[in-house]
Amino acid sequence: MSEPTVKVWEPYVRVFHWSLVICIATAWITADEVQRVHEFVGYTASVLVASRVVMGFMGGHYTRFRQFVKGPSTVLSYAASVAKGNEARYLGHNPLGAAMVIFLLALVSGIAFTGWLQTTDAYWGIEWVEELHEALANLLIASVVLHVGGVVLASRRHKENLVAAMLRGSKRAAEPGDIA
Repeated sequence: MSEPTVKVWEPYVRVFHWSLVICIATAWITADEVQRVHEFVGYTASVLVASRVVMGFMGGHYTRFRQFVKGPSTVLSYAASVAKGNEARYLGHNPLGAAMVIFLLALVSGIAFTGWLQTTDAYWGIEWVEELHEALANLLIASVVLHVGGVVLASRRHKENLVAAMLRGSKRAAEPGDIA
């Protein structure tokens, strides 16, 4: 007998998420090797991020920033509960996951901006722009590793496959103590 589920991630969020994963992986693989592909996926990633920002204000319930973005005290309190092993289950993004979403969007934006700067006459060949672009890209990869680690931890703690949820769009229905 299967557990009741609820739709959480609308198709837009799922397509955005996996498209951005593909762009980041492709940009990382093609850096310094296949410049045309690297630039194309960089511009694609920037369009994806811009669309996500728009949908953060206009999308469905779990897509909207106001639903999941919390203040620093809530994020820190949630982090403390994770450290103690007694964090609440959220149907949408938990406060740490939400902070990571915002951080990743900002990082991809910074990488796209510094990448674009390198194509302009004013900043082409400027060392600090190239170094900043690379540093942000390395920070992005480290952040993605932390993000995946958080997904694995939350999946185990709440006995729910969050990767599968991001593929199919549904999660286990809320239970007592869960935050919808």
